[in-house]
Amino acid sequence: MGGSVSCCISPGESPKIHRREVELEECPITTTEDVSEDTGTYLQHISDRELPDELAQEANPSDHPRASTLFLNKSQTDVREKRKSNYMNHTSPGLLTKKYSSCSTIFIDDSTVSQPNLKSTIKCVALAIYYHIKNRDSNRSLDIFDEKKHPLSREKVPDDYSVIDPEHKLIYRFIRTLFSSAQLTAECAIVTLVYLERLLTYAEMDICPCNWKRIVLGAILLASKVWDDQAVWNVDYCQILKDITVEDMNEMERHFLELLQFNINVPASVYAKYYFDLRSLADDNNLSFPLEPLSNKRAQKLEAISRLCEDKYKDLSKSAMRRSISADNLVGIKNAQAVLS
Repeated sequence: MGGSVSCCISPGESPKIHRREVELEECPITTTEDVSEDTGTYLQHISDRELPDELAQEANPSDHPRASTLFLNKSQTDVREKRKSNYMNHTSPGLLTKKYSSCSTIFIDDSTVSQPNLKSTIKCVALAIYYHIKNRDSNRSLDIFDEKKHPLSREKVPDDYSVIDPEHKLIYRFIRTLFSSAQLTAECAIVTLVYLERLLTYAEMDICPCNWKRIVLGAILLASKVWDDQAVWNVDYCQILKDITVEDMNEMERHFLELLQFNINVPASVYAKYYFDLRSLADDNNLSFPLEPLSNKRAQKLEAISRLCEDKYKDLSKSAMRRSISADNLVGIKNAQAVLS
């Protein structure tokens, strides 16, 4: 209606289909076999060269907030086996140690995503590293992280150092010593785990008994410099670990950055994902965060924080409205008459 052609070519055919067939006949498809050296090189489409979003997220969980963390996936095997064993053996869970809120008492922990509990966070990070080592796929490693070739102490490294998996308590004591001596924060522990998994993904290596100490040390070293305003120098770690040299620390830091491709950015969404996945790991392994009854003082503090955040969001919305109004003022005609034809 309103066009020059108002009828169809045949009762069961549309003019669009006919025009499409004519276009296809006039413009034949050129395949890769038809491209010769005389006509130039064949340019591959960018969508064929790049990985889809799903594959990219699965390959880089430390970069994408929707990808599942590696340590949580590796821990699920043990969690399922433990639950299955308890069910088959009719094992009682024992006394309930977790506190639950009631009408008269509300239990909350002092750990939040912005201010995590230091001791509980270090325990969870050590447990995540423990599952990484226990459920590793292979023993791929690099010489720079091998404790036999680059020892952290003058004590002789045992011959079976690359065979026996470290216990959770040993990993926790190693991390706790570094954090307490260097006075690092709980947020730094979460960033350490992000860098550790990013290293395993980018370098395509495994954390195993022969390299876990140096990998953890390198991740803590880098996380403390990126996160904390007053970073700990490499020479300060030499005071904590008496037998390591500054040259060794510098070389390990340089290799760590190169393997990360100098990608030290940790988005807030990735940080929050790791925090909540660590809490899920703690729940699955009965590592509950310390709970305390909600007092009047704590309730007033939470209310003040909520009011502060609410006022902040109101100010942001007002500024956004001002920007939109100023943009409208740039347009000379606010209400233009529509022209109908």
